[in-house]
Amino acid sequence: ENIEYPLLMVRSLSKSERQQRVNSLLDSVGLKDQAQKRPSQLSGGQKQRVAIARALATHPSIVLADEPTANLDHETAYKIIHLMKQMRDQRGTSFIFSTHDTKIISEVESVFTIEDGLLSAGTKKGDTGHA
Repeated sequence: ENIEYPLLMVRSLSKSERQQRVNSLLDSVGLKDQAQKRPSQLSGGQKQRVAIARALATHPSIVLADEPTANLDHETAYKIIHLMKQMRDQRGTSFIFSTHDTKIISEVESVFTIEDGLLSAGTKKGDTGHA
C-alpha cells in the first residue's frame, strides 16, 4: 500500500497494473518477501528501501532525498547507496541527496557543497578539486 500510494493518482493505471508495478519495485529493492508486513515490522534499512521503491513508482527522472542513510548503520547505508546506483542504471533515475556522512559522500559520483547558503562547484569522483 505504501508503494502503491503515488500510483493512485495515475488514473490510467488499472488496479492490476498498479499491483504489477508494486511487485516489480518490491523485487527490485529486494523486499518481495516482505510485501505483507506493516512498517513497524520492518528494519530501518527495509523502510529506506520501501521509500526508494515508493519514490520510483511513477518513473521519475530525478529523486530528491534528504539524508536517505540517516540513522542507519554504515553497512546498511552502503547497501542503500548501492541500491540507488542500481536503480539509476536500471531505470535511468538520477538521485540527488543531502548527507553529512563523509563515508557515503565517497561513494557518489558528484559532490556539491552548500556552505553559508552558497552552492560550490561540483566535483566528480576522483577529482581533487585542484588545478
